[in-house]
Amino acid sequence: MSTQSRTPSWPDEQLCNSCFYTAIRTRGICPICGHDGVLPGRTNHTDPRPICLSCAGIPDNYRCATCHTEGQIYRRGRCARCSLRDDLTALMVDGAAEPVTMGTVVDILCRVDRPESILSWKRSPTVRALLTGLACGSIPLSHDGLDAVGQGRQVSHLRSLLEHNGLLPRRDERFARFQFWLAAKIDTICEPAVRAPVEQFATWHHLHRLRRNSTPGQNSHGPTHSAKQEITETIKFLTWLHDTHHRTAATCRQQDIDEWLATGPTTRTKIRTFVVWTNKSKINTALHLDAPQPRSTRVLTQDQRLAWINGLLTGDIESLPYRVAGTLLLLYAQPLIRVVALPTAAIVVAPHETRISLGAEPVPVPEPFAAMLQLHLDNRPNLRTAGGMATNPWLFPGHRAGKHLDPHTMMMAIRTLGIDLLGARNSALQNLVAEIPPPVVAKLLGYSHNCTLRHAQLAAQTWARYVT
Repeated sequence: MSTQSRTPSWPDEQLCNSCFYTAIRTRGICPICGHDGVLPGRTNHTDPRPICLSCAGIPDNYRCATCHTEGQIYRRGRCARCSLRDDLTALMVDGAAEPVTMGTVVDILCRVDRPESILSWKRSPTVRALLTGLACGSIPLSHDGLDAVGQGRQVSHLRSLLEHNGLLPRRDERFARFQFWLAAKIDTICEPAVRAPVEQFATWHHLHRLRRNSTPGQNSHGPTHSAKQEITETIKFLTWLHDTHHRTAATCRQQDIDEWLATGPTTRTKIRTFVVWTNKSKINTALHLDAPQPRSTRVLTQDQRLAWINGLLTGDIESLPYRVAGTLLLLYAQPLIRVVALPTAAIVVAPHETRISLGAEPVPVPEPFAAMLQLHLDNRPNLRTAGGMATNPWLFPGHRAGKHLDPHTMMMAIRTLGIDLLGARNSALQNLVAEIPPPVVAKLLGYSHNCTLRHAQLAAQTWARYVT
């Protein structure tokens, strides 16, 4: 813990801990003497400019005895970063099975922007056991080794840091978690007549498809979520079929399907993929389930859309990321799952124009949204907690090193603002194809031609409007 055992007392000031921490973490160039370092003082009560220790007449020594960096002293004359390195070296390097590799792990953990967060993190008995296990070799430094420990937040945090710094290869974390979920889900099925077809369906239809489409470093949230729903509903149906009618997937009748759908919520239609699979695999060719009828397309009026855009252009810095994401949704019809995965490289800033790459070619960003987008680029959140890497490539950094923000987190935040996500996207797309030829919209915004055609038809537009 910090050597600050009492509330600091500076010239003419009795500071609370909160004010002290804010002051000692203020850095820059002193406006009086030009010193580059911490600026905890103030010239006087009428001049808010921060000044250095010397000019403020603060006599205490705030220079680390090890690295000589000026700042808050954490323990025994050392800063938090040097204290962390001492602790981790003793824990992971001294006597390690592979000291060079463990030294690299220590370097990664000590490079984070806020070493205090790692000092707090490593106090957990689970984390200490994880780090000592890696050091002694009982836990292999690999994805399989970390998977064997569990899927807790501590393991996920370390995995993200190691991936981001190249010590572990990147992987599709959602797909990896889906595999653990599936194994656990199947283990809960006791009846063999239910377990066998579920395992076959989940493996041969979902697991193989997800593995084929999985990309290391990407997030397959949508496909894995859909697969979980379909597998869960299939288990419910086959369990009911066995317990109520003493039948299996092979002996199921069409009236069983009809009864199941008629006596429960609409989520039961999720068994359709399983029914189609039983037909194709010749397990039961007598079953049929129509695709659900599409619901009426939700849209906002143009006045509602413009009012939301206008409202999102104003607000505080805390809400800035969500306002930027909401504007991308309302202005360019970008689904949030695509918005959170935008890299900063998608923003092209020129002297007199800002563009954003959403499809084949960058599209212009109008003012005042261009200024708001630039402000967000300069103040992206989570860079300190996500491994302290200012080089994080994502426009919306997540809470894990090298990861972008989870789509669900963004969706919940935008919904909290009161925006109908699907209605906003449909409204934006229909207004765009009403003004721009649908093939051009498809090319510039990353949509398929079929999608923009469908929305053009909904907006009473036709392909004949586009002259090739």
